[in-house]
Amino acid sequence: MLIAILGVIVFIVGIVLKRSPEPGSRFGGIVNTVGVVIIILGLLLSAVKVIDPGRIGVQVLFGKVQENVLESGLHIINPLVDVTTFSIQTENYTMSARSGEGQVQGDDAIRVLSSDGLEVTIDLSVLYRVSPPKAPFILQNIGVSYEDKIVRPVTRTAIRDNAVNYQAVDLYSTKRQEFQFKINKTITDNFAKNGLEVQQVLIRNITLPATVRASIESKINAEQDAQKMQFVLQKERQEADRKRVEAQGIADYQKILSTGLSDKQLIYESIKAQKEIALSPNAKVIIIGGGKGNPIMLSDK
Repeated sequence: MLIAILGVIVFIVGIVLKRSPEPGSRFGGIVNTVGVVIIILGLLLSAVKVIDPGRIGVQVLFGKVQENVLESGLHIINPLVDVTTFSIQTENYTMSARSGEGQVQGDDAIRVLSSDGLEVTIDLSVLYRVSPPKAPFILQNIGVSYEDKIVRPVTRTAIRDNAVNYQAVDLYSTKRQEFQFKINKTITDNFAKNGLEVQQVLIRNITLPATVRASIESKINAEQDAQKMQFVLQKERQEADRKRVEAQGIADYQKILSTGLSDKQLIYESIKAQKEIALSPNAKVIIIGGGKGNPIMLSDK
C-alpha cells in the first residue's frame, strides 16, 4: 500500500508541474503517467498477500477486524485491508531462576507461600499456541502482546493460588503430580477464554528453603539407617534359625544312633564290610578272629 501512496504523491507532483511555467510544464504529463503506473503497481501488490507457513493472517479494514482468517499460502485480498499475522506454532514461555533460560533476563522464578508458611521457588515452562479461529478475538481484545498480558500473569497467578493448598514438603514429593494437574487445569481454562490453547505445563524444578531440605535429608538418612538395621537383624535371625535347625538335626541323629542300633545289627554291618573287603581286587591276607571279633588284614606288599 505504501507503493500506491507513493504513486499518488508522484501523480500530484505531475499535476503541479503541468500548471507551472515552462520548461517544467513539459514534464508534467510524463510524471503523471509514472504516478499512475506506480499507483496501479502498488494496488496490485497490496491485493496479493502471502502468509508464511505456521502463521495466520487477520484482516483489518478501516479499524474493523474481519472474522475470516487467512491461512498460510497465497491470497487475493482487498488492497485497502491491513493484515496482522499470528504464529500458530507451539510457543514456550519459561520462568526460571537461572539467568538466560526464560523470556525475562535474570531470576524470573515464581516464589509462592505454601500452607505451612514456607517460601517455595518454582521453575515453570508453559507450552501453548494461538487458536486459529480465535485470532480475530485476540487482535480485537488483547492485541499482539498476549504473552505479557495473558500468558505470564495468568500462569504466575495460577501457581500461587494452588500452592497455598499444599505443604512445602508435599509440593516437593508426594503431591507434586496432583499440584501439576490442578495448575494445568486452571491455566488451560483461563487461556481458552482468551483464545490460547495450552499443550503442556511443565514444572521444571521446585526449590525448598534450606532448613526444609536439611530436614528432608536427615529424615532420609534416618530411614536408610533403619532399613539397614532391619536387614542386619533379619540376617542374624536367619543365622540363628540355621544353627537351631543344625543343632536339632545333630541331636536327632545322636538319638537315633543311641536307640536304634543293637549288637546284632553292628555284627551284621561288620560282616558286610568284611565281605566287601574280601571281594576287593587289591591283594591282601585276612586273618579271621582278631581282637574283639574283628579280622586282621595284612597286605602282601
